[in-house]
Amino acid sequence: MKVGLLYSRIRRDEKLLLAELRERDHEVVKIDVRKQRFGLHEAPDSFDGLDVVLDRCMATSRSLYATQFCEAYGIPVVNAAETADICADKAKTSLALANAGVPTPETQVAFTTDAALEAIEAFGYPCVLKPVVGSWGRLMAKVESRSAAEAILEHKSTLGHYEHSVFYVQEFVGKPDRDLRVLATDGEPVAAMARSSDHWLTNAAKGAETEEFDLDDEVCELVQRASDAVGGGLLGVDLMETDEGGYTVHEVNHTVEFKALDDATAVDVPAKVVDWLESVVEPGLDTEAAEVTA
Repeated sequence: MKVGLLYSRIRRDEKLLLAELRERDHEVVKIDVRKQRFGLHEAPDSFDGLDVVLDRCMATSRSLYATQFCEAYGIPVVNAAETADICADKAKTSLALANAGVPTPETQVAFTTDAALEAIEAFGYPCVLKPVVGSWGRLMAKVESRSAAEAILEHKSTLGHYEHSVFYVQEFVGKPDRDLRVLATDGEPVAAMARSSDHWLTNAAKGAETEEFDLDDEVCELVQRASDAVGGGLLGVDLMETDEGGYTVHEVNHTVEFKALDDATAVDVPAKVVDWLESVVEPGLDTEAAEVTA
């Protein structure tokens, strides 16, 4: 198959995918999204003959628009534009999970600092304030007191960007000092790791320690349901263990990074990802070939 890799920077994750694709003799076209111009009717020349596009854009805005243009050109894209739109926005993700009956932390969204402060007070302290768009744990705050809440809300309102005028307030989950990341393809777990830290944020990007996590039936079921809720595809599903002994899904990532997972587990993650990609793309190619022959 001919694969287009849509990127703005080639990180280790992309290098792992490129190496695996080329080892299997797939043709790969690297497409730097920063140099592209997307027309309404015709795809850029670099998209000619592509069987699938892998969206690996780092910037959310580029990812959201590029996937929509790919679909408008009739080129399959991983992940789909609808999935990207839901996963890129924490409020939309929370709504999708809740509507599908997937356990997820209690959340309130407000549009003014006064309403946001009321939401924070309703949750009590501590609670969590997150940007609706963002990754790697950036701009997240554990709010410990009313004075801290007032200061953080003032700072956000001063930043001015419309996304900082959407206040996403969430209960603080009393998890152990770790959370869980599961990489899944259409809801089927590929590999999982626990990310541990003394800090309340346990992102690998913030230096959390990682180790392989043995999946149980409950996690597998929640990953499948969370994947279905946002439209499926290649996803990173993040879960926390609760005081009651269960799990809650707090995030689903659509341009998931997996280098830390590949290091932490015995699973060859890029190989499993390409296995899945071949399974969903190549049957379509066989059908097209049969139609041409007929």
